[in-house]
Amino acid sequence: MTAMLSVKDLRLAFGEGAEARTVLHGVSFDIERGQAFGLVGESGSGKTTVLRCLAGQYRHWQGEVAMNGEAYRGERSPAHASRAQMVFQDPYGSLHPRHTVRTALAEPLRVQGLDRIDERIDEVLLQVGLPVAFRFRYPHQISGGQRQRVAIARALILKPPLLLLDEPTSALDVSVQAEVLNLLADLRARHGLTYLLVSHDLGVVAHLCDRLAVMQQGRIVETLSTEALCQGDAQHDYTRTLVAAAEA
Repeated sequence: MTAMLSVKDLRLAFGEGAEARTVLHGVSFDIERGQAFGLVGESGSGKTTVLRCLAGQYRHWQGEVAMNGEAYRGERSPAHASRAQMVFQDPYGSLHPRHTVRTALAEPLRVQGLDRIDERIDEVLLQVGLPVAFRFRYPHQISGGQRQRVAIARALILKPPLLLLDEPTSALDVSVQAEVLNLLADLRARHGLTYLLVSHDLGVVAHLCDRLAVMQQGRIVETLSTEALCQGDAQHDYTRTLVAAAEA
């Protein structure tokens, strides 16, 4: 079976010549359809940089990427928007303060030239557990958890099979984190979604993911199942250090 996402030898550097600074050193992993895969590591390890390459925010990377069996070279196109969408870390910064929820959700539909805009907005709001009346609200009128639900709705409204999740709960209160994680797990089960989740929190990864890769200084140092991680079967010293820090 073709992987939903295949990344081979992904490399990225900033600057040129002697001033060049390499931030990704040959990152490779595969995610099967319907699987949730985590990228974990400390700040600066390169995990969010991988997401930005896959989302089209960085386009000068090298390597091979395929999404749903189709080669991807970094373009930000309507075709790519229907294959993969990103949910950002900060629910306060990812929504325009002067745009209503309806405006935020309608924009990708209009860009794609789709019809039944209000019907699609109502459908996706209900999917993420929000009343359809929320379409008339502004970001400052809803809570952080509700904003993140809107951000997830915006990512889902084009019905992409792959979601790129950049620390989607780290800016939320602990009680709200659990609600959003449970929502993501439910959406994945109901719609057969594939997730690539970036997080520094091993607990979040263990809750949501089947497999994970551990990144250190722009490299993947270990790939293992979540079950193996929870059973203490990590092989690399850095992974064991992360686990010890999470348990402290």
